[in-house]
Order: sequence, then C-alpha cells, then structure tokens
Amino acid sequence: MLQFLISLAVSTALVPGQTQQERDYRLSADVELVVLDVAVVDRKGRYVRGLTKENFVVFEEGRAQSIALFESEDIPVAVGIIVDSSFSMGSKRQETIEAALVFLEASRPEDEIFVVNFNENASLGLPADIPFTADAGLLRAALTRMPIAGRTALYDAIALGLEHIARSRYPRKFLIVFSDGGDNQSRHTLQDIRRRIQESGVTVYTIGLFDADDPDRNPRVLRELARMSGGSAFLPGALRRLPSIAGSIAAEIRSRYVIGYRPSERGQEGDFRGVEVRVSAPGRGRLEARTRPGYRTPRRG
Repeated sequence: MLQFLISLAVSTALVPGQTQQERDYRLSADVELVVLDVAVVDRKGRYVRGLTKENFVVFEEGRAQSIALFESEDIPVAVGIIVDSSFSMGSKRQETIEAALVFLEASRPEDEIFVVNFNENASLGLPADIPFTADAGLLRAALTRMPIAGRTALYDAIALGLEHIARSRYPRKFLIVFSDGGDNQSRHTLQDIRRRIQESGVTVYTIGLFDADDPDRNPRVLRELARMSGGSAFLPGALRRLPSIAGSIAAEIRSRYVIGYRPSERGQEGDFRGVEVRVSAPGRGRLEARTRPGYRTPRRG
C-alpha cells in the first residue's frame, strides 16, 4: 500500500460492474494522507482478521493520529516478483520458479503482477506490451526468460521493480525478492534503494536463497529491506520450504489492513517520519501490528 505522504483523496463509490471489494482509490490534490499497510498477528504468529478501526491507534513521531481511512477487505493488489538469475542461482532455479507459481495460484484474477529477472543486468520478464498480468502461463514464461549467467545486480533489479510497480492502478503494492542478498554489479547503491523504498510505500518481502558457505550471501540486506518496508524476510535454509513460504506471503498480503491518517504536523521535504501502529482487542490476547517504521516525504522534482 502507499505508505508515504502523498496528496490523496479516497473514493469508495462503486462504478458499474465493480464489486464492493474492488472499490477504487482515486487520486486528487485536496487532502493529505499517510496510508499504511498493516498485518496483525497473535502470539502464535497467526494472522488476525475481523478487527475494526477502533482496535488500532497510530502514532507519528510519538503523537497519536486520527484515523481517516480504514479498509479490511481483500482488494486487488500489484505485485512484482524479482528473481535472481545470476550464475550462483543455477542450482536453485527450479525451486524458485515452483515457489513463485505457488504464490501465483493464491492470487486474484484482477491482480496486476509482473516479473523482474536479473543477473548483471535487470529486465522485465513480460512482453513490452503487457505491463501486468495475472495469467499463469505468461508469468511462468517470464520467470524463465533470462538465462542463468553472470554477476549480480540486485539493487538495480529492485530499482526497476519500484519504478515499474508505480505504473499500477492499485494502491496496494508489493515486491517479492528471491536472492542471496549479494550485489557486485549494480549502478544503484544500497543507500539509494533504502531511500526509494521509504519514499515509495511499497512493501517488500525477501526470500534468501543461499548455502551456508555461499561467499556472496548477505542476509543482513534482505532483513533490512523487508523490515524498513513493513514486509518480512525469510531465510529458509532448505529449498523444499520455498513453496510454503510463498504461500505464507500470499496469505499475509490478503490478510493486511489499510489504515490512513492526516499527519497532525507536516514534515519537510525529504524528512523521515517515524510511525508506530498499536493494536488491541479484548479477548484476542496479545496482538502485534506489523507495518513500516516510518516514511520519507518524497522529494519534488
């Protein structure tokens, strides 16, 4: 979901042929919202549904905010699947594709999905005239379009994913990154990617694909990118766990809440604003709200 300061008005009016769950978010310039994508889990890590606006309190820079937008329905999403095709990933290729297909099976026909393949270069996997699709055949072909070879440009691939997903009509946006976390070829830096994620509001999930003796592995980067975006990092160790992880990510995306508020104080351009979401519900035990720890106000120009 868009999780940064943006001029945004939310329209929940239905258009002909549209279901209540497929309501559109219309952009305008008359109100400012920060919109957060929030997952709620209980003590056992199970996703908690059925909560209402009254169960949440949002803080920005330690100050309580008034919630102006609350959505709990499963609406269509935009998802970019980013797949490492560098030489070191050769033995993991088939399992990665199978995991991605598990995720696709849990998607909705209305979702807008695309693929970014990367080795020492990053490129979109779908044909140029198809920016997004939910067609499993097209996406399977996209996942295998780039041959296994070369070095690793992870940061360039994430930058491309962030740029492309901004074209989606849907406000809820996610990237799923299959990689060992290493980078030895990108033009973009990690600092640049951090800022782009903080400004974009895209939620990032990372899945670490590496062996214990892999010299290129960098799980720290995978954890950081997920944490700062409000997503999750998975370091499975065994490739056989990839399908269940992909299914877990799909379930979390479908279980997240959308919460928006108008900041009581505006930050300066480029400022980082800390955000905290607290959740409680009588009889539900201790609950945890997972979202990004803050946002950076986008730079103009």
